[in-house]
Amino acid sequence: MATLEEQLKEIFTAKNLTLATAESCTGGLLSARITDVSGSSAYFLGGVVSYANSAKEALLGVEHELLMTHGAVSAAVARQMAHGARERLGADVGISVTGIAGPTGGTPEKPVGLVWIGLSDAEGEQAARFQWAYDRAGNREHSVEAALRMLIEWGKVATPR
Repeated sequence: MATLEEQLKEIFTAKNLTLATAESCTGGLLSARITDVSGSSAYFLGGVVSYANSAKEALLGVEHELLMTHGAVSAAVARQMAHGARERLGADVGISVTGIAGPTGGTPEKPVGLVWIGLSDAEGEQAARFQWAYDRAGNREHSVEAALRMLIEWGKVATPR
C-alpha cells in the first residue's frame, strides 16, 4: 500500500495540481513528509513555518485583529494561513496546521492536542478541528497525517489543470 505522501504525489502529478503549506505547531514536519518523496517538486511549491503570531501576519497575511480576537489556534486563523500560503506561493491549494502540541500551552478552552487544519482553494476556505491525546511528537505526527488525508481527499475531487 502506498504511503499518504505517495498517494498525494500520484494524485497531484496526475492532475497537474500545485500545493503550498503553512505550518505552526508542526514546525515544518508536513513539508518534510511531502518532500520525503522523490519528485515532489513537480507539485509542492513550498511552505512557511510561522510559529510566532508576527510571522503569521508578515508572511501569510493573517489579520492582527483575528489573532487577537480568536487566537492563533482557531478555525479563522487556520483558514487565513491556508489562504495566505496558497495566494503568496501561487498554488492551487494551500493547507495549514495550527495547534497546541504540548505538553504545555493548553487552557480549558484550548487544551493540549487541539489542532485546526485549514484548506484553501479557488472556491474558498475551510477548516477542520482535531483533538489529539498524545505526547508532543504524537500530536504533531497525527496532525500531519490528518493534513495529508485532507489533501488527498481534496485532490480526488479537484479538477485537473
